[in-house]
Amino acid sequence: MGNLLKVLTCTDLEQEPNFFLDFENAQPTEAEREVWEQVDVVLKDAKGILDELQAYKGAGQAIREAIQNPSDEALQEQAWAAVVPLVGKLKKFYEFSQRLEAALHSLLGALTSETYSDPTQHLEREQALAKQFAEILHFTLRFDELKMTNPAIQNDFSYYRRTLSRMRINNVPAEGENEVNNELANRISLFYADATPMLKTLSDGTTKFVSENKNLPIENTTDCLSTMASVCKVMLETPEYRSRFTSEDTVSFCLRVMVGVIILYDYVHPVGAFAKSSKIDMKGCIKVLKDQPPNSVDGLLNALRGKRSTVVWPLQHNFSGSKRESRVRMDGCVLCSITALTDSQRRGK
Repeated sequence: MGNLLKVLTCTDLEQEPNFFLDFENAQPTEAEREVWEQVDVVLKDAKGILDELQAYKGAGQAIREAIQNPSDEALQEQAWAAVVPLVGKLKKFYEFSQRLEAALHSLLGALTSETYSDPTQHLEREQALAKQFAEILHFTLRFDELKMTNPAIQNDFSYYRRTLSRMRINNVPAEGENEVNNELANRISLFYADATPMLKTLSDGTTKFVSENKNLPIENTTDCLSTMASVCKVMLETPEYRSRFTSEDTVSFCLRVMVGVIILYDYVHPVGAFAKSSKIDMKGCIKVLKDQPPNSVDGLLNALRGKRSTVVWPLQHNFSGSKRESRVRMDGCVLCSITALTDSQRRGK
């Protein structure tokens, strides 16, 4: 069992996985190593991506001056020179999202395979892969939090595309044009147009994984996600197990992972995470969020609340009228809880 420790059995947790997943120390077994090494190559670059995004200042001043003085060629050149290297960074972030999606597919392939009979066994015996899956989710939500608070990203890229289009019309050679061609620019623009681009990439990637692996029951994937959410919730709400964390950062890590798998589950599961038949204890998860220090989980609450409007509707074709109405009622109740919780957190209660 290694670093995966049994959670004491109690009545409230009878329907939940009774394991503590050691996110801090899990190491790959020989059986995990091939997939683990593939994913590790990607994850090694994750911190650098976050650092670059956090340090991203944009070219707002140069762009404003160029727009206000359209006949000043020197200002136009200065703005273009400022934007081109920034677009290179934005391209790098987008390309990393594609690598991350590929890594997710590798992990889902291992964690949902028929090697073991249920998701709890996968988490127990493939701890290092479960940890990597969690690290991808943690990175994803952190990336999107940073992106949402930085309007310069979309402003810079919009200016780049407008200016590039004008240069082409006027047959003016453009430095940086070859690095981001028109087709790639369209994909990058769509990526950053989403409020939570990395989360959308993972959500779409999870759906793609399910559709491409028709031989695997969809429950293999959704049960893996719900089990991970339950494990995180149990670790966070049980003092004895929470005390096993050697760093407070692990608490934040668990919270992000819990929210991330809820959103992925909601995206993939036919009735979603917020329905009564869901295998995720949403009331319990929301209570865990409520118990955190004020203002520390606003970003996670916004991710949950925001995804109800962007995730549920594309799946409507899977439901009869009665199921859709039932789900909308359930969504409304959960949204009220999340909204009330957000207000309470902001008041410091």
